[in-house]
Amino acid sequence: MKFESKKDIFFTATILGLNTFLIGVIIFWLISDRMEKQEYWGMFLISGVVVLLFWLFFGTGYELSEEGLIYKSGPFNGKISISRIREIVKGKTLWIGFRPATARKGLIIRYDEYNEIYISPKTNDTFIKKILELNSKIKITE
Repeated sequence: MKFESKKDIFFTATILGLNTFLIGVIIFWLISDRMEKQEYWGMFLISGVVVLLFWLFFGTGYELSEEGLIYKSGPFNGKISISRIREIVKGKTLWIGFRPATARKGLIIRYDEYNEIYISPKTNDTFIKKILELNSKIKITE
């Protein structure tokens, strides 16, 4: 089953605000007619950042299957076997660590001994219900 990532106002405003500013810088450079040849590299770098941020914003999602949890966030993706997941913390936000997420108050998934990943499915309860169908031994903490 596939799950879209929830997009909260804070993350949306941050991504769209930053991209609007960066696109404005690119447009200013293009219409100023004073760009030197070596300044084009800066424009390409900023364009790459804009593309990456949009890719992260629109390309984040999750999939649950018998094989495991598959997460995708722009160019970052991976898979965690369901049997390796030991605990899910619901409604918290992980500020440090790997976060293929686009919202706060998502799920912290603890797996193996000390590993954890933060995700933000559109509905935490539906995700938890589906993952418990696959492995009922996972501890749910609020």
